[in-house]
Amino acid sequence: MDKVSSIKQIVRGMPTQDGAGVTLTRIIGQPALPRLDPFLMLDEFGSDKPQDYLAGFPQHPHRGFQTVTYMLAGKMEHKDSVGNTGLIEAGGIQWMNAGRGIIHSEMPKQTEGLMRGFQLWVNLPASEKMSLPNYQDIKAAEVPVVDAIVGVEVKVLVGQFHGVSGPVSAQAVKPLFLDCCFKHTQSLSIPCDEQHNFFIYCYEGQISIGGEKLIKGQLAVLNPSSAIELTGKAEACCIVVGGLPIGEPIVQHGPFVMNTEAEIHKAFDDFRSGLFA
Repeated sequence: MDKVSSIKQIVRGMPTQDGAGVTLTRIIGQPALPRLDPFLMLDEFGSDKPQDYLAGFPQHPHRGFQTVTYMLAGKMEHKDSVGNTGLIEAGGIQWMNAGRGIIHSEMPKQTEGLMRGFQLWVNLPASEKMSLPNYQDIKAAEVPVVDAIVGVEVKVLVGQFHGVSGPVSAQAVKPLFLDCCFKHTQSLSIPCDEQHNFFIYCYEGQISIGGEKLIKGQLAVLNPSSAIELTGKAEACCIVVGGLPIGEPIVQHGPFVMNTEAEIHKAFDDFRSGLFA
């Protein structure tokens, strides 16, 4: 018999600023939920006030993990030291592997209107921390939508659902990333691996998992299960994210995430010496 999902912990994000002063909400990576292996951080940014986002995220380095940026509204331009450039627009996703080192910027390409989205940091196993950096820029039109389930639309960003594969080719932690929006009250069943850690973040309306309510702005860490059973109210939206825990030591200093203090010191030395890509 399938082991159905239940909620282990509910957290609400805390307001903060990052980059050059962008206002955002930190959901994973704060005292109530420092990490959820393999996930290091989850931020939601969203404002129609230009002063909250115009400063953007000027050039900064990363090593040892991957960043995922998913836009719900607005436009953000990416540039990096490998030579990649790209414009992430509403419905688009960028998956960047920092690997052994990359320097990039993410700057708004608008001076008014709503900008809203998520950034997720995904850890890499020790065997891949010094891999070559790379970058995937997926346009909204390239993101497949499962609409065969009456009353709910599911965008498959990463992984597989309902026989549909997402466009991002990220295999290190076998991730799943779905964006689920409910047209009317409806239940949704999502098969999952009991060995993976899963969370659900409700960003609009109200959903329930195992009869327990989750409202806008709340994240639920799920207990291990073979199926996530959730019910969404009309107009509710949530992201469902899962990945295989790495189970290795984590030493993090700002934008560098390695396994030992010595590796962190080496990251700083390499960055100062101009050895990042």
